[in-house]
Amino acid sequence: MRMKMLSTAALLTMTAATFPAHAKQAEPAHSVGQPYAARNLADRIVLSAGADAAREMAVAFRTDTAQNMAQAQIAPAIDGPSLEARAVTVTGTSSPITTENGDAIYHQVRFTGLEPGSAYVYRVKGSAGWSEWLQFRTASDKAQPFRFLYLGDTQNNILSIASRVIREAFHSTASPSLVVHAGDLVAQREDKVHDDEWGEWTQAGAYNFSIVPQLPATGNHEYVDIIAPDGSESRKLGPHWPRTFALPDNGAQGVEATTYYVDYQGVRFIALDGTAALDLGGLDAQTKWLDATLASSKATWNIVTFHQPIFTCARPRDTELLKAAWKPVFETRKVDLVLQGHDHCYSRLTAEAGKTASAKARADGKVQGPVYLVSVTGSKMYGLNDRSDTQPDRVGEDTQLFQVIDVEGDRLRLRTRTATGRLYDGFDLIRHADGGNRLVETEGLIDLRHCTGGTGPDGLPCTARKKD
Repeated sequence: MRMKMLSTAALLTMTAATFPAHAKQAEPAHSVGQPYAARNLADRIVLSAGADAAREMAVAFRTDTAQNMAQAQIAPAIDGPSLEARAVTVTGTSSPITTENGDAIYHQVRFTGLEPGSAYVYRVKGSAGWSEWLQFRTASDKAQPFRFLYLGDTQNNILSIASRVIREAFHSTASPSLVVHAGDLVAQREDKVHDDEWGEWTQAGAYNFSIVPQLPATGNHEYVDIIAPDGSESRKLGPHWPRTFALPDNGAQGVEATTYYVDYQGVRFIALDGTAALDLGGLDAQTKWLDATLASSKATWNIVTFHQPIFTCARPRDTELLKAAWKPVFETRKVDLVLQGHDHCYSRLTAEAGKTASAKARADGKVQGPVYLVSVTGSKMYGLNDRSDTQPDRVGEDTQLFQVIDVEGDRLRLRTRTATGRLYDGFDLIRHADGGNRLVETEGLIDLRHCTGGTGPDGLPCTARKKD
């Protein structure tokens, strides 16, 4: 018997007629409490790398208040099921928190003295018992090939919309070694309940965030607005950030909670805090620390991440304060890649003079870099600015993206993919004997995605709003 296929419109009409109450029901606001209240088993388990990722990892997790001690067990990974036989119990620090979802305790435990290039299992303790065993691998202590992911702002509709991009990034790549986040993981200062957003973020990454080290940078939405004693408005780091991430303690003076570096198999990753630099007097300390951290780097590649971009793709003006302070350091110290967010559009830029100058430099075989990237993973979109046609090498609008970066000796390969996995941008940075990089662009890209009038690249109303 052949069944007649209904059109989408007919199906929707039938559904509305059959279930009228359901059809008229508005999308509910996010829930307060369940499922984001702390329980008697640990949740929000997030793995972070130590400064030397070959020998140290750390984990942060949350429990109810009945589990008032930070406890984890770690053991060498084996091929059989007797994981507990060689497990060692490690304790750490605990920090209570009270939110609209009730009382909870965040815990952090550091695993030190690990063997390079080795697999380990660990589990964490809740008041009702242990979590499942979670497996990770330390970095090699030598420069060896590896792959990592880079995600721009998730921020809004984290679980409902951004999660599919995070999961596609993990699902479509083979064993990423770590994940870099360019800030604004949550919205926090906007319309959603803050604790729920952090619950959504960890739920969106699920077990992947507990077995792959996360390297986040703070965005302005990791801060909360406060009124200073003199009555002026100011900002303060939100309570979730220092509890959610057990980051290395090697950052800039006065900005230790949000700046750090990690060495991983021939790459030095450096995280800066643009919000502290722009609004809280942390620019000079970070600039000095950045210069010293790059000067001491013995890595083949140096990659810097922070939130507010040097060169903007949505806003009318570049971030001039950061450009004046950090761009000369990037160029003097030969930073290879700068990963940023904030603008909710896509931009790859290699020459401030514009894409024509950049293309000519490539054709002439000249050194190029740093490469400045801006990307967005979540649902919030901004329209491209007037410079987007002439300055960046490649741009995108109204498009969710993730980046896959492969490090292979003297070659760094970056591929930008859409939410459905299509290749949107790509290039290789090739290190030559003179110490400079040559950039080779990837072929086979899909068409440029941008809005035309009020119509977006998918033939639907454009969601990218202009940023003043």
